[in-house]
Amino acid sequence: MSDAIDLLVFPFQIDFMRTAFAVTLMIALPMAILSCFLILKGWSLMGDAVSHAVLPGVVIAYMLAIPLSIGAFVAGMVCALMTGFLKENSRIKEDTVLGIVFSGMFGLGLVLYVNVQADIHLDHILFGDMLGILPQDLIETTLIAIASTIFFVIFRKDLLVHAFDEQHAKAIGLPTRLLHYGLLAVLSLTVVGALKAIGIILSVALLIAPGAIAFLLTRRFTTMLITAVAVALGCSLGGIYLSFFLDSAPAPTIVLLMTATFIATFIRTMIVSRATA
Repeated sequence: MSDAIDLLVFPFQIDFMRTAFAVTLMIALPMAILSCFLILKGWSLMGDAVSHAVLPGVVIAYMLAIPLSIGAFVAGMVCALMTGFLKENSRIKEDTVLGIVFSGMFGLGLVLYVNVQADIHLDHILFGDMLGILPQDLIETTLIAIASTIFFVIFRKDLLVHAFDEQHAKAIGLPTRLLHYGLLAVLSLTVVGALKAIGIILSVALLIAPGAIAFLLTRRFTTMLITAVAVALGCSLGGIYLSFFLDSAPAPTIVLLMTATFIATFIRTMIVSRATA
């Protein structure tokens, strides 16, 4: 019995595992909150676009010998601003513009990476390296999480109105452009915070799944936020813990756990709706 308990608590006794748990907590909180607004506003593809578009910024930042997070943030904002400009000045729908912009920037990042002799591994950029997080990375992620959470606390009600009806928000005098680009800035910032831990591709799961699961389970926004945060924290910590015993990569394990949670939630919702029909 004692040996079984020692085995279960063993992951919490390893330094790099404790760091992985800590950085995941810092990532999951703002991304779960953000996912609720993205789901309500119909911006799920925007999260996908920004997360992929940061790759050229990362490579260029490496070439210029500046922090990778700066390059990633600038590239994310360029993607968001370019999308807005093209949408406002053409007849093309937003989802089409997003597909063109993020695929183009992601392709540019791959071309730059192949032609630059870098000592950074592409796998770590794409999928993260949660078990290789350094103390300065944890500090950076924590600061980003605090800044993002403060933004949501201050503008929560305004962002909710903006998400449901942008025209109504403009009519009652809310700063819609500030809310629009502020949300895009926070989106880019949270992707930067998640870059080193879960990477470009897998960060999409944390930007979409918690809000989608909470949307299926609740009808009140406050409850949706709480549920999304609980799902993100539970799946993230559970995924890291399971990955230790499965000898798998933590980030993909988190994504699989979230996917399983979404499927289970969807099945439950179908059963309940049919039972009450």
